[in-house]
Amino acid sequence: MMCRIAATIVFQGFSTDMTDQFRFGRPYDFHELVADGIVHGIGVVFALIGATALIFYATVWTSYAEMAAAWIYGLGLVIALAVSFTYNMWPHSRTKWILRRFDHSAIFVLIAATYTPFLVKGAHDWTILALLIGIWVTAAVGITLKCRYPGRYDRLAILLYLAMGWSGALALGPISQTLPSITLLLIIVGGCIYSAGVVFHVWERLRFQNAIWHGFVVTAAAVHYSAVVTAIGH
Repeated sequence: MMCRIAATIVFQGFSTDMTDQFRFGRPYDFHELVADGIVHGIGVVFALIGATALIFYATVWTSYAEMAAAWIYGLGLVIALAVSFTYNMWPHSRTKWILRRFDHSAIFVLIAATYTPFLVKGAHDWTILALLIGIWVTAAVGITLKCRYPGRYDRLAILLYLAMGWSGALALGPISQTLPSITLLLIIVGGCIYSAGVVFHVWERLRFQNAIWHGFVVTAAAVHYSAVVTAIGH
């Protein structure tokens, strides 16, 4: 009797998951997939080159804390873009549904990893340290949300992405004391590009919508990479 009950629960969960796995938005045609693949490919290649160069520079010229921050940021950037490429190119299937969880979770990692090099420099200030901890805690909550409840709360996740991205404003005063003005400018510009791209992320009926959205992501990531370069070793 207990085995039957357990089997029923497992079957119901499997059926729900199989129903949810088709929530990928509209299907993209061949040309849209090619365009999206090119954008992702450019992003992954430049992320690999940039992360390698940044980590080498940090290892040779900076402190252990900044070196660790460079590793966290570099790995976060490469993993996020690589997972996004894999997920978006994969055909609709159960595997894609699993990859969707990793893709959406990787966005939380990327945001927290991007903030890390900027906040580590001023971590002696309790406000900045609290922000750093808060961002990673929020990332952990977001990842749990995405993995535990796939396909649900997507709008809430977008709000969390935006809230994390602009949370630096809560400690703008202390942060501005530890970072060059050019770094702060690049952080804000990159954040604006990310935020503007969200319009295309939710505009699913627009042709090439996904490629355009990821174009904004790659561009914003490049701007933030420049910000990290100006901050590391300063």
